Amino acid sequence: MIEFRFPDVGEGIQEGEIVKWLVNEGDNVKQDDVIVKIETDKAVVDIPSPVSGRISKINFKEGQVVKVGEVLVAIDDGKTVSNEIKKEERKSVGVIGELEEAKEEVETKVLKKETSKTENRVLALLSVRKLAKEKGIDLNLIKGTGKKGETTKEDVENYSGEKVKPSGIKIDKKYDLYGYVDRIPLKGVRKTIAVNMLRSFRETAPVTSMIDVDITHLWDVREKEKEVAEKEGVKLTFLPFIIKAVVDALKLHPYVNSSIENEEIVLKKYYNIGIAVDTEAGLIVPVIKRADIKDINSIAKEIVDLSNKVKDRTIDIADLKGGTFTITNYGSIGGNYGSPIINYPECAILGVGRIEELPRVIDEKIVVRRILPLSVTFDHRIVDGAEIARFLVEIKKRLEYPALLLV
Repeated sequence: MIEFRFPDVGEGIQEGEIVKWLVNEGDNVKQDDVIVKIETDKAVVDIPSPVSGRISKINFKEGQVVKVGEVLVAIDDGKTVSNEIKKEERKSVGVIGELEEAKEEVETKVLKKETSKTENRVLALLSVRKLAKEKGIDLNLIKGTGKKGETTKEDVENYSGEKVKPSGIKIDKKYDLYGYVDRIPLKGVRKTIAVNMLRSFRETAPVTSMIDVDITHLWDVREKEKEVAEKEGVKLTFLPFIIKAVVDALKLHPYVNSSIENEEIVLKKYYNIGIAVDTEAGLIVPVIKRADIKDINSIAKEIVDLSNKVKDRTIDIADLKGGTFTITNYGSIGGNYGSPIINYPECAILGVGRIEELPRVIDEKIVVRRILPLSVTFDHRIVDGAEIARFLVEIKKRLEYPALLLV
């Protein structure tokens, strides 16, 4: 019997959510047959069977979270002796073996008894215990905030509202003090985003700078190039032009293309640009590797390919890693300005707003121009506002004079 444990399918992976089992208990599988799909680190990964055999037991249901190292399934390969058989063999050895089994049982009971005693050692006044009992709250579930770690009345009153019966059955209330509510588990992609965003705020000193760009000329260039691109099966948006402008600006301002590691600023001499893609589950960021050596049409095609893979959840984990700078385009859904959160451990992220026709003064005349708002959030530990201002000016220059991007 083989106990197949959830493997580490990518750097830093700690857990995944079971999306779909492709086998049932009792099914026969061959080695390398995909047996389960698991969502982890923003991607759905196909997990193959390590051996040929029969699925003896499935330990997790669809929707449950499995941690790296936990047993996913037991597979009877017809070779390995199961733990149950080994146990029976130990029992049949003789009196000594059975005595050893009994000793283990006694030790287990003692351990459980000691554990239960430890769990009941909650520091709280009788009035607090009475209040918790009236509310049906297990004091063991509340972290005391008193001076000596004791649980206070405020701790009980401020408890999240999850009522636990003495039997251990958990009840989630469908209402609060003001009305009915829905409780949505924080899991999967949403949980990953939450963890990463909190880490970004803890590990960086974020500041946002903004600028307006007149892309009237770029609009005309893109309209002409779009027809050529369509003949090659490429959907040409403004994003490839922005990526090329960003890469040029990063070359002139290398600290913006860096990260902090072990109290050192690491300047990246490669340019991997992450593109935030909006999905039903949340933002997922595939990475365009070596954007500096790719032309406009190649980048445009890669954006479409990666976006499609993200949306149908077939993206490879490798395509989500290695970014040095990220772009998020909230203008595509109508947003103007924003303060995007840095994609840690990168130094900065560019937010792209909605293009609008606005009045501008040119040669003492009021004319209508196409204006693109840009916002850069940067880590002030690495770069200062003056450098980011110059960085934005370089991007602006290239977008306002697109001939610089097509050279």
